[in-house]
Amino acid sequence: MTLIASEEFASAVFTGAWTPAKGGDAPVVSPSSGEVLGRTGIADADDVRDAAARAALAQRGWAAASFEERAAVLRRAGDLLEANAGEIMGWLRREGGAAAGMAGFQVHVAAGECFEAAALASQPHGEILRTGKPRLSFSRQVPAGVVGVIAPFNVPLILGIRSVAPALAVGNAVILKPDPRTAVCGGAVMAEVFRRAGVPEGVFQVLPGGAAAGEALVADPHVRVISFTGSTAAGRRVGEAAGRHLKRVHLELGGNSPLVVLDDVDVDVDAAASVGAWGSFLHQGQICMTAGRHLVHESVADAYVDRLSARADALTVGDAESDGSALGPVIDAGQRDKIHALVTGSVDHGAELRAGGTYEGLFYRPTVLDRVDAATPAYAEEVFGPVAPVVRFSSVDELVELANSTEYGLSLGVLTRNPMRGMEIADRVPSGIVHINDQTVDDEAVAPFGGVGDSGTGSRFGGTRANLEAFTETQWVTMQADPARYPF
Repeated sequence: MTLIASEEFASAVFTGAWTPAKGGDAPVVSPSSGEVLGRTGIADADDVRDAAARAALAQRGWAAASFEERAAVLRRAGDLLEANAGEIMGWLRREGGAAAGMAGFQVHVAAGECFEAAALASQPHGEILRTGKPRLSFSRQVPAGVVGVIAPFNVPLILGIRSVAPALAVGNAVILKPDPRTAVCGGAVMAEVFRRAGVPEGVFQVLPGGAAAGEALVADPHVRVISFTGSTAAGRRVGEAAGRHLKRVHLELGGNSPLVVLDDVDVDVDAAASVGAWGSFLHQGQICMTAGRHLVHESVADAYVDRLSARADALTVGDAESDGSALGPVIDAGQRDKIHALVTGSVDHGAELRAGGTYEGLFYRPTVLDRVDAATPAYAEEVFGPVAPVVRFSSVDELVELANSTEYGLSLGVLTRNPMRGMEIADRVPSGIVHINDQTVDDEAVAPFGGVGDSGTGSRFGGTRANLEAFTETQWVTMQADPARYPF
C-alpha cells in the first residue's frame, strides 16, 4: 500500500484530510541534498478559522461514536503505520534528516502511540463520589471538543501523534499544525494514515503553517485545548496567548539535560562514554531530551573525555538516506549557524575542543568540549546540536549545584554502580524524567512525559492518567429519583 508517491506529492496527497491552504505554499526541501522535493500549502488565519468550524461540527458525531468504533480506528492507524514503515521512514530521512535508526524508531513509537490510544478509549472515565444527599453523584471525563496540536520539526512524527492519537481516542476533533519544514513526515503522513483508518471527514485536519497559523489556532473560540511542543521562547508566547483566551495549554518545551557520571563508573568508563555519545549525538542532538551537559567526576573525567572524543571522531556524518551514516544533517542553515556560534564562543571562553567543531553544508561533526564551566555558552544554553560539553566536579554538593544551574528541568541521567546513589541525586535535582544508568533520551507511549521549570508544564503526554487529564474535561453529574423540593 502506498501512502505518498513522489509523483502525487504536489497535489493528490494534500486532498481529503489535508485542508487546502489559502496562505500560499512553500518548498519542501531535503536538508541532505538541498533538493526541492515538492511544495506544501501554508495555512493562514482564514484556513485555521474554517478548519476549526468544521472540526467543531464533526466532533459531535465522533464523540457520539462508541469507544469500540474509535478504538478500531486507532488500531487500524497503528497497523497502517507499521505496514508502510519503509515509505514513511523514507520521508523522515529525506525531509527530516533522520538517519535510518532514528527514522525507524519514530515509526515504531508512532504506531505504539496509536495502539495505546486505542486502549485508552475503553478505560474507565469517571468515579462515584460521596454525597450528603439522597442521590447518585459521580464525575466523568468528557471530550474537550477541538484540540489544537502544534508540533516541531525535530522528531515530527512522534511529537505530533503523541497528542493527536489520544485526543482522537477520547472523542475530540484535532487540528494539527506541523512545522512547514517537515510538512510531509510530520503532517501529510498522519493525514493519510488517519483518513485510511476511518477518521470521519473534519475530525482530523492538518494545517502546515508558521506563527500566524499558530496564533490563530490558539485564539480560535472553537479550540479548547492547545498541546504545544517547541522552544521555551515560543512556548511562553503560546502560554500567554492561551491564558488570555482562558484555554488549557500543555507545554513541552526545551531542555538542557544533565548526564551525571559518578566516580564509581571507573570499572567501565568506555561503557559510560557510549551512553554519553548516544545521549548527545543521536539525531544530530536535535532532541529536547539530549544530554546537553556531561557532569563528570574529576577522578574519571580524563578517561571519559578521551573515550567520548574517540567515539565522536569515529561516527560517520552524511546523507540521511545513506545506511552508512550515523548522523544526518541538521535541519537548516540557521540551526547550523547557531550551533557553530555556541561552539566557537565556548572555545573563546576557554573550553578545550576535543572533537568536531567543524561542518560541511548542514553536516555538523559530533563535538566534544572539555574544561567547560557554568558560564560557557554551550553549557549555559540549549544547543540543539551534536555537542557534548563536559564539566568536572569533585563532590556531590558541587554536582547538585551544577545540575541545578539552569531553569530547565526535562530529563536527568545518572551513571553509577549504585542505583541508590542515583536516587539520592534525583531527589535533589528537579526533573520531569530520571534515568538511572541510562542516558537522557527515551520515550514510550505507556509512560508520562514532560518537564518542569522552563521545560514545560509537567507530564502531559503518555500513559492513561496523563492523557485523560490532558484531553478531557471533568464533569460533575448528580441524579435522583424525584425532583428536589425547596422552600420557595
